[in-house]
Amino acid sequence: MHYQKILRIPTQGKSLNNVTAKIESIVAESGIETGICHLFLRHTSASLVIQENADPDVLKDLENFLAKLVPEDAYYIHSAEGPDDMPAHIRTVLTHTSEQIPIAKGELLLGTWQGVYIWEHRRRSHNRELVVHITGM
Repeated sequence: MHYQKILRIPTQGKSLNNVTAKIESIVAESGIETGICHLFLRHTSASLVIQENADPDVLKDLENFLAKLVPEDAYYIHSAEGPDDMPAHIRTVLTHTSEQIPIAKGELLLGTWQGVYIWEHRRRSHNRELVVHITGM
């Protein structure tokens, strides 16, 4: 059995947006008890990450680290959409645009402190699309 839905998530510029509850709702509505939940973010300047969901300092430290690793004030050839454009593409390459999470008893098998986030790498807000594809029985 397959079940698929596209989530449209508005972001507020550089931020980590917790989408765990939205994905859990789709898993529940799918009726699939055992299987896999494949997530795919349809963008090249935002990421999909599984990360700490309890202490917000972890997310801040990640944002600060990536900002230092891929600075916006460096020289990049590609700057068609502004100075945050190419750094956003690089940050996406260093992280992910897809994840897979097992499903058991109709629930995501995330760890106790794990959450699923869309990581917006651009300064301005965007509407991001996350494909949630569930396979199982």
